[in-house]
Amino acid sequence: MSALSQTTEVVDPVPGADAPHLPGQPDLVQLLTPEGERVEHPEYSLDVTDDELRSLYRDLALVRRWDVEATALQRQGELGIWASLLGQEAAQVGAGRALAADDMAFPTYREHGVAWTRGVDPLHVISLFRGVDQGGWDPVATKFNLYTVVIGAQTLHATGYAMGLQRDGAESATLAFLGDGATSQGEVNEAMIWAATFSAPVVFFCQNNQYAISVPIERQSRVPLFRRAAGFGFPGVRVDGNDVLAVLAVTRAALAAARDGQGPTFIEAFTYRMGAHTTSDDPTRYRLASELEEWKLRDPIARLKAYLSRSGIADADFFTSVDAEGDQLAVRIRQGTLEMPDPAGTEIFDHVYAEQTPELARQREEFVAYHASFEGAES
Repeated sequence: MSALSQTTEVVDPVPGADAPHLPGQPDLVQLLTPEGERVEHPEYSLDVTDDELRSLYRDLALVRRWDVEATALQRQGELGIWASLLGQEAAQVGAGRALAADDMAFPTYREHGVAWTRGVDPLHVISLFRGVDQGGWDPVATKFNLYTVVIGAQTLHATGYAMGLQRDGAESATLAFLGDGATSQGEVNEAMIWAATFSAPVVFFCQNNQYAISVPIERQSRVPLFRRAAGFGFPGVRVDGNDVLAVLAVTRAALAAARDGQGPTFIEAFTYRMGAHTTSDDPTRYRLASELEEWKLRDPIARLKAYLSRSGIADADFFTSVDAEGDQLAVRIRQGTLEMPDPAGTEIFDHVYAEQTPELARQREEFVAYHASFEGAES
């Protein structure tokens, strides 16, 4: 029997893509260990008050409560889909709190924690996933762009916006969010080429949650992602994405450098997606339960809580009050979601252009006439 006639399953078509063949993983920038011990880093320091530490914990806890409630709403048929951030709270809150008031953030579809830090009402995000609008917040007022579902496209938007800031002489920067899977997209590489060429004030913030949609990082890159920045000619740094203090310090420094005219930085926040990619995904098909249990020991909220408790910065009354606030938030999210009115079908024509064109007006008239032709249709 010839070799070609034999049935062979190709499990891994990428030569040498197994984890043991990858280069040694470099140390992370870390200011708070998984056990909740505060440590120093030679290049990144963070001066933070007790009030700010308590505020960061509140952010993390409430963002997770929002995420858990949204997941439950989707499972009960109230949302079309939901992209959970479970496990990535520190990466998002730390990066979001590093932004200055005039900086502009460009999210994917999972940056609920960043939305929270920019003052976006959770219900304005929920409405998108319920399908009643395209996102209910004002990106100009919040300095938080609308969600982008096209993988990697927001990095081009952020780079173009940053180049506009240069030409306006503005002293601000942009923060472009992306996942590890997006680094394989052409748009991301194009954005980094443009950013490097024009020394644009943009920071690329990559949340490496290890699996993209379902493919492990070992099959996507032969080197740690942050090292790719060197090929484009700008700095890259890897931070513990489950350490909110380290993320805050690293992102704050990168944004400051961008505003000072030093050009882009690539930040790889090394974290883990504790839940599914979205509620339509089954992560048990591509990862082990033991791996999930290992990452639970690095939980971003538990480590900050341990530090606050051990250092006497927060007591049981504080944590109880945050839990109670989370319950109230969940009730408001649930009630607000269920009370969202269905949009009129004609709304799909309202925001295509700043001014409605004759062709669009004709299509709208045909749409209205068609629906009115059904028996029992409202006039």
